[in-house]
Amino acid sequence: MTISIRPNVKLMEPYQPGKPISEVKRELGLDRVVKLASNENPFGPSPKAVEAVRKAALEMHLYPDGAAYSLRQALSKKFDVPTSHLLVGNGSDELIHLLGLVLLDKPTDEVVIGDPSFVRYDAAANLAPCRLVKVPLDGTFTHDLAAMRGAVTTDTKIVFVCNPNNPTGTIVTKTDFEAFLNDLPGHVAVVLDEAYYEFACSNPEYPKSLDYVKAGRNVIGLRTFSKAYGLAGIRIGYGFAPEVVVDAVNRAREPFDVNSLAQAAAEAALGDKEHVAKTVENNRAEAERISRALADWGMKPVPTSANFVFVQLDRPGKPVFQQLLKMGVIVRATDEMGQPNCIRISIGTHEENSFLLDCLKEVLEK
Repeated sequence: MTISIRPNVKLMEPYQPGKPISEVKRELGLDRVVKLASNENPFGPSPKAVEAVRKAALEMHLYPDGAAYSLRQALSKKFDVPTSHLLVGNGSDELIHLLGLVLLDKPTDEVVIGDPSFVRYDAAANLAPCRLVKVPLDGTFTHDLAAMRGAVTTDTKIVFVCNPNNPTGTIVTKTDFEAFLNDLPGHVAVVLDEAYYEFACSNPEYPKSLDYVKAGRNVIGLRTFSKAYGLAGIRIGYGFAPEVVVDAVNRAREPFDVNSLAQAAAEAALGDKEHVAKTVENNRAEAERISRALADWGMKPVPTSANFVFVQLDRPGKPVFQQLLKMGVIVRATDEMGQPNCIRISIGTHEENSFLLDCLKEVLEK
């Protein structure tokens, strides 16, 4: 018997996550490994979230609340938005996937994205399958909104704008985004992926998706508990969208897509302002420190509004990644993103970043 796989699926590449610490220790025989590859919270989860999970674990034999009622109420209160405009998913990755399912209908449909940007936008288009239009970032590694507007046609259904952008950490400004939004035809949905929202939201020039959803615009905002809240391992994301989109996603999603432990953790983490503030302040100070050191060494770090630094090297990035790996530092090579002379460095604790800088200086001096 021959099992037939859809041709568009066979053209896709599996997602390549950063190497886990345990694997690197095992492979290289290292006692100490610092992982600065996956944009995780270096302080871990909120203690309040850990305690909430302990309590929720006593009832994990029961199915979770399929409507995530308590978490939706908490999100509604925090952001002053009706629950009818709220999305909750098994990570914002699932929400990207679901948006593809409910908004993309035929092979002639188009998805417009920046390049490089988050790879899961590619998957939403390829699974449809429909046409994926990649628009190169501008010279500052920022979304080229004018070029993206030029790529929009009558067949365009979704435009993804990752803001701050992964892997470069840059943002589009409120002025530029609103000019872009105002010039788009009414049939286009703009997805503002705000996975790194907490690290950028204090900037008055940062456009916030919720403002546009409340104003009735064709905007969908996506956020996550994986970064500033430190819940990457439990997988939960949320977002804001027009009611018609929320209704469609609820029809398409799995009945119990967000597990009960994740719901409990997210609700508790949402109320831990101190943990988020500590994370954001450490990120600000350490990103400046790392960027300053890289610039002093003749490298070109891109100004970041996220919890990582994207840096242009004076040499291919993959060998630098490999040499750092042997020394016990995991960063992210970006050659598969079309940036062979760059690496992406997640911001860790002060001590972790000091170890990174010592190792990186040694590598660059060779």
